[in-house]
Amino acid sequence: QVQLVESGGGLVQAGGSLRLSCAASRRAFSIYTMGWFRQAPGKDREFVAAISRSDGRTYYADSVKGRFTISRDNAKNTVYLQMNSLKPEDTADYYCAAGFPDGGRLWYANGWGYWGQGTQVTVSS
Repeated sequence: QVQLVESGGGLVQAGGSLRLSCAASRRAFSIYTMGWFRQAPGKDREFVAAISRSDGRTYYADSVKGRFTISRDNAKNTVYLQMNSLKPEDTADYYCAAGFPDGGRLWYANGWGYWGQGTQVTVSS
Protein backbone atom coordinates (compact mmCIF):
# COMPACT_ATOMS: atom_id res chain seq x y z
CA GLN A 1 0.00 0.00 0.00
CA VAL A 2 1.08 3.54 -0.68
CA GLN A 3 -0.69 6.77 0.16
CA LEU A 4 -0.35 9.75 -2.12
CA VAL A 5 -0.96 13.40 -1.23
CA GLU A 6 -0.99 16.08 -3.91
CA SER A 7 -0.38 19.77 -3.41
CA GLY A 8 0.32 22.87 -5.45
CA GLY A 9 -2.94 23.40 -7.27
CA GLY A 10 -4.63 26.78 -7.52
CA LEU A 11 -5.86 29.56 -9.75
CA VAL A 12 -3.56 30.94 -12.43
CA GLN A 13 -3.95 33.11 -15.50
CA ALA A 14 -3.46 31.68 -18.95
CA GLY A 15 0.22 31.58 -19.82
CA GLY A 16 1.22 31.15 -16.19
CA SER A 17 2.88 28.27 -14.39
CA LEU A 18 2.21 25.94 -11.49
CA ARG A 19 4.14 23.09 -9.96
CA LEU A 20 2.25 20.17 -8.51
CA SER A 21 3.82 17.88 -5.94
CA CYS A 22 2.82 14.39 -4.86
CA ALA A 23 4.28 12.98 -1.67
CA ALA A 24 4.18 9.23 -1.17
CA SER A 25 4.01 7.52 2.19
CA ARG A 26 5.99 4.45 1.36
CA ARG A 27 9.74 4.13 1.66
CA ALA A 28 9.82 1.88 -1.39
CA PHE A 29 8.68 4.80 -3.54
CA SER A 30 11.36 4.09 -6.13
CA ILE A 31 9.77 0.80 -7.15
CA TYR A 32 6.67 2.50 -8.52
CA THR A 33 6.04 4.06 -11.86
CA MET A 34 4.49 7.44 -11.07
CA GLY A 35 1.98 9.38 -13.10
CA TRP A 36 -0.39 12.29 -13.30
CA PHE A 37 -3.92 12.24 -14.62
CA ARG A 38 -6.54 14.94 -14.79
CA GLN A 39 -10.30 15.07 -14.86
CA ALA A 40 -12.42 18.00 -15.95
CA PRO A 41 -16.10 18.27 -14.97
CA GLY A 42 -18.21 15.87 -17.00
CA LYS A 43 -15.20 14.22 -18.61
CA ASP A 44 -13.28 11.01 -18.11
CA ARG A 45 -10.00 10.93 -16.26
CA GLU A 46 -7.21 11.36 -18.78
CA PHE A 47 -3.51 10.64 -18.81
CA VAL A 48 -1.16 13.60 -18.49
CA ALA A 49 2.34 12.30 -17.80
CA ALA A 50 4.28 9.42 -16.30
CA ILE A 51 7.83 8.62 -15.22
CA SER A 52 9.20 5.12 -15.04
CA ARG A 53 10.55 3.54 -11.90
CA SER A 54 13.75 2.24 -13.44
CA ASP A 55 15.39 4.56 -15.93
CA GLY A 56 13.33 7.72 -15.38
CA ARG A 57 11.87 7.56 -18.86
CA THR A 58 9.02 10.03 -19.27
CA TYR A 59 5.76 9.90 -21.17
CA TYR A 60 3.40 12.74 -22.03
CA ALA A 61 -0.01 13.27 -23.51
CA ASP A 62 0.20 15.14 -26.80
CA SER A 63 -1.86 17.97 -25.32
CA VAL A 64 0.82 18.82 -22.73
CA LYS A 65 4.02 17.83 -24.52
CA GLY A 66 6.51 20.69 -24.49
CA ARG A 67 4.64 22.52 -21.72
CA PHE A 68 4.59 20.08 -18.80
CA THR A 69 7.53 18.27 -17.21
CA ILE A 70 7.30 15.34 -14.83
CA SER A 71 10.15 14.53 -12.49
CA ARG A 72 10.76 12.51 -9.36
CA ASP A 73 12.98 12.71 -6.31
CA ASN A 74 13.26 9.21 -4.85
CA ALA A 75 15.09 10.51 -1.78
CA LYS A 76 12.06 12.64 -0.93
CA ASN A 77 9.42 10.13 -2.07
CA THR A 78 7.98 12.86 -4.25
CA VAL A 79 6.95 13.29 -7.86
CA TYR A 80 6.44 16.69 -9.47
CA LEU A 81 4.55 18.09 -12.41
CA GLN A 82 5.87 21.43 -13.65
CA MET A 83 3.18 23.06 -15.77
CA ASN A 84 4.12 26.01 -17.96
CA SER A 85 2.22 28.00 -20.59
CA LEU A 86 -1.04 26.96 -19.00
CA LYS A 87 -4.23 27.16 -21.01
CA PRO A 88 -7.88 27.35 -19.90
CA GLU A 89 -8.36 23.82 -21.25
CA ASP A 90 -5.85 22.59 -18.65
CA THR A 91 -8.43 23.36 -15.97
CA ALA A 92 -9.18 20.12 -14.11
CA ASP A 93 -8.62 18.16 -10.94
CA TYR A 94 -5.16 16.65 -11.13
CA TYR A 95 -4.49 13.24 -9.62
CA CYS A 96 -1.24 11.55 -8.74
CA ALA A 97 -1.01 7.84 -9.46
CA ALA A 98 1.39 5.05 -8.57
CA GLY A 99 1.65 1.50 -9.77
CA PHE A 100 3.05 -0.95 -12.24
CA PRO A 101 1.25 -0.19 -15.49
CA ASP A 102 2.57 -2.58 -18.11
CA GLY A 103 2.93 -1.53 -21.70
CA GLY A 104 -0.12 0.21 -23.10
CA ARG A 105 -1.91 0.25 -19.76
CA LEU A 106 0.17 3.25 -18.73
CA TRP A 107 -2.12 5.54 -20.72
CA TYR A 108 -5.30 4.47 -18.95
CA ALA A 109 -6.55 5.08 -15.43
CA ASN A 110 -7.41 1.42 -14.90
CA GLY A 111 -3.76 0.51 -15.35
CA TRP A 112 -2.76 2.13 -12.07
CA GLY A 113 -3.13 0.85 -8.53
CA TYR A 114 -2.95 3.85 -6.22
CA TRP A 115 -4.39 7.35 -6.34
CA GLY A 116 -4.18 10.59 -4.46
CA GLN A 117 -7.20 12.68 -3.53
CA GLY A 118 -6.58 15.26 -6.26
CA THR A 119 -5.72 18.92 -6.41
CA GLN A 120 -7.66 21.51 -8.37
CA VAL A 121 -6.09 23.58 -11.12
CA THR A 122 -8.02 26.48 -12.62
CA VAL A 123 -6.66 28.48 -15.53
CA SER A 124 -8.45 31.71 -16.27
CA SER A 125 -8.48 33.29 -19.72
